[in-house]
Amino acid sequence: MARIVVVGAGVGGLATAARLAATGHQVTVFEAADAVGGKLGRYAHDTPAGSFHFDTGPSLLTLPQVFHDLFEATGAKLDEYLDLVPLDPIVRHVFGDGGPTLDSCADPVEFATRIGAALGDRAAADWQRLWRRAERVWRASERDILRRTVDSPRDLASLAWRLGDLAAIAPGRTLRGLGRGHLSDPRLRMLLDRYATYTGADPRRAPAALVAVPYAELAFGGWYLRGGLGTLADALLTRCLDLGVVVQTDATVTRIDATGGRVHGVRLAGVTAPVPADVVVANVDALTVYRDLLPHPRRLAGLTDRSLAGFVLLLGVSGSTGLAHHTVFFPDDYDAEFDAIFGNPGRGVRARPAVDPTVFVTVADDPMVRPAGHEAWFVLVNAPRHGSAAGAVDWRRPGLADAYADRILEVLARRGVDVRDRLLFREIRTPADLGAATGAPGGSIYGTAGGLLRPANRGPANGLWLVGGSTHPGGGLPMVTLSAQIVADEIGPAW
Repeated sequence: MARIVVVGAGVGGLATAARLAATGHQVTVFEAADAVGGKLGRYAHDTPAGSFHFDTGPSLLTLPQVFHDLFEATGAKLDEYLDLVPLDPIVRHVFGDGGPTLDSCADPVEFATRIGAALGDRAAADWQRLWRRAERVWRASERDILRRTVDSPRDLASLAWRLGDLAAIAPGRTLRGLGRGHLSDPRLRMLLDRYATYTGADPRRAPAALVAVPYAELAFGGWYLRGGLGTLADALLTRCLDLGVVVQTDATVTRIDATGGRVHGVRLAGVTAPVPADVVVANVDALTVYRDLLPHPRRLAGLTDRSLAGFVLLLGVSGSTGLAHHTVFFPDDYDAEFDAIFGNPGRGVRARPAVDPTVFVTVADDPMVRPAGHEAWFVLVNAPRHGSAAGAVDWRRPGLADAYADRILEVLARRGVDVRDRLLFREIRTPADLGAATGAPGGSIYGTAGGLLRPANRGPANGLWLVGGSTHPGGGLPMVTLSAQIVADEIGPAW
């Protein structure tokens, strides 16, 4: 039995702790915040009409089999803890040209039919051709990458790729290039481009292999958890406590002790004595690990900070608007949005909030999260990370957040959804706020290491492991949960 310390009680940390405790290890989790969940945050707002409840992080659960596997591995059933509601549409796409909307769904034949009805038969045939390629990329990724450690690019190069899989993955090609090669309709290209943002990346630079992301969402479905996605954190915490895991909140780890190339424990803020450990699992951003907790210049130098963040509005809306659970309102010029968000520091072009951004609205038809006759809106736009560098924006600048919130509401009004005279309240969450609440550097949603190849789960010291969205296999709830499975399997059982 190993003494294991988990740094951070996000989904990755809690999932790892539960798996390790279920195999006999002694596990303690330290969380700097006053509640567990990490980026799976929640917010409640009381009004005379009643209480509104918001998820302030993920709003969609995909790959439900990953979560079924997690709970079964810890001796439980997912359905005993969570109420999964399938979504149709998964996402409603509203394009800037004012044309027909397009509703995605988990039935590939039905989705192709919907594409044909909205965008024409050629668009539907194009999508079906891309879908066949996406399926091949997904199968190869799931088989060879998503459930095993990938410590370096050499690990990928050494895989015995089938020639057809390698052709589908198209090393060196971008997601944008793949879309242009397969999709004749610019609206379908825009739909595909959006999936690069699921990894915090620019589709013009993101690898074509990310075509596996829409496949995973549309093949296995999108799901809502009744009561909100935050109930996943509650369920994981309950599993941990039932398995004997010690979870301490308001406990900030300031350093990982690893003299002599081996982990010995961690240091806590305000506590003189170190906490001994045989194994440390870090569920914090890789940048934070290698910059602050266990300084490692070589691994730090390999990290990128070109990952997008998010600007969020939480709105209490009176009446019903009839929106789908998820609706994406696209702009006329998608490239202008990415030019603004990422800037071009090499040419002296600073990042800035996009003037005409894509707006993602979540409205859950769930009486548990809003009063009768009202809606709780989660509004997200992609945004530059917080900071002072050319590729970032100082979101603490006086007046900026309120002015940009006004701008987003104007954009929604121009796209046909004006709720400005129906707001009971609005709350703003900037990238600076996300960074302060979760420790995400700059407020990066999917970790600072955006893209396909993430930092390794195996740390540079024996006994150090990394889980979470900034490490392999990537960001998003299912990938974070898979990182926990990879690390728990590598550590192995206590017996």
